[in-house]
Amino acid sequence: MAQKRADVQELTQGASRRLHAVRLIKPLRRLLKTIHAVGAKRDRAGNRKFFFDHYLSLLLLYFVNPALDSLRALQQASNWTTVQRKLGIPRVSLGSLSESVQVFDPALVRPILKELAGLARPHLRGREAEALANLTAVDGSIFSAVSRMTWALWQDAAHRGVKLHLQFSVAKWAPVDAVITPAACSEPATLASMLQPGMLYVDDRGYASFELMRSVLDAGSSLITRVKDDITLHVQEEREISPAAAQAGVIRDVVLQRLGTAHHKDVVGRPMRLVIVKYVDRTGKTTELWLVTDRLDLDADLVAIAYRYRWTIELFFRWLKCVLGARHLLSHKHNGVTLQMYAALIVSLLIAIRTGSKPTKRTFEETLREVVRCTREGITINTFMLARGHYLLEFVDQMSKINHGRAFYVEPEKLGEYVLIDYVSNRRRRVS
Repeated sequence: MAQKRADVQELTQGASRRLHAVRLIKPLRRLLKTIHAVGAKRDRAGNRKFFFDHYLSLLLLYFVNPALDSLRALQQASNWTTVQRKLGIPRVSLGSLSESVQVFDPALVRPILKELAGLARPHLRGREAEALANLTAVDGSIFSAVSRMTWALWQDAAHRGVKLHLQFSVAKWAPVDAVITPAACSEPATLASMLQPGMLYVDDRGYASFELMRSVLDAGSSLITRVKDDITLHVQEEREISPAAAQAGVIRDVVLQRLGTAHHKDVVGRPMRLVIVKYVDRTGKTTELWLVTDRLDLDADLVAIAYRYRWTIELFFRWLKCVLGARHLLSHKHNGVTLQMYAALIVSLLIAIRTGSKPTKRTFEETLREVVRCTREGITINTFMLARGHYLLEFVDQMSKINHGRAFYVEPEKLGEYVLIDYVSNRRRRVS
């Protein structure tokens, strides 16, 4: 245990001299003051010195400093003069950090996330900027959890997982709202509890529910939802395909009198529109996308484009996990995981607000620049790779070469086996 503390102290000693992105967090302190005293009611003697805003500031610091990779490292960071002076965080013990997830309510951070989202600037241009200004992609992503997290049920008794339900502004390329639940949950039901007026929600087949469609419309919003290609059609009007729609892949555009069969209740309760888009993937396979929307006024090509923009949320999930490092959970409590996810989303918003742009290839370049800094400070980076994307594999390989570290390539179906690329001893081998 003493050796572990010494290793963490040595790891963070160099980082304390080169503390990154304090300027990124500092402007947020005005919003954090609103939650400063929350959770301190039971401290009647007034002895508490570590408050809610201090804990959240440390979590934000965790995501912008690669050397801070554990709860103990965060505790060591509270000893740094720079942190204490610029962020106003007092020295805190490891026990107080662990206790924080039971004292501080993550629901109070959610309004801060929403307020920051309103400060992000849109990136869409032309007719899309006006027609799709409120386009909001909806999806969920699972983060693997350890077996002791019994509240995070997933698949069976041997698996645990946490699901991040995200609403993502396509125009701003920024998260606007989020809820964290166990992985075994209903995505349509969670979205129904998060609905806001004035949105144009775009989602995949997992959200194709007539009850959810009705809830979206009742909330004063609109939708573009992909449905299965076997739904019953009650065609009211066949629309002509414009050249722009044909170029976007639209092969049919119809107004439906109702959704569902005639002998079932009309849950949606109003005419809807079906736009069928032909899509050819990279392997040459042709797929038809059946898109249902209540927007009868929206051009068919914009309906197709709006659904194509749904993939931005998938890219954001990958950036959140692989670049920002949100997949490593600091806490095993539901409140702790929720606070960590909110902190990760806030950091992504701060980056978008400060730079005025979305994470791109330059984001990966900046990550590699941080790897170079860690290498100069003698920090070895070991990477465990679960994803199979070609670009990510090249990125991890390049990062390991620069750092002279190790990369463990694991196949999800064979978690007990992995390929070790060891740039420390310059060798490659399979371990099982």
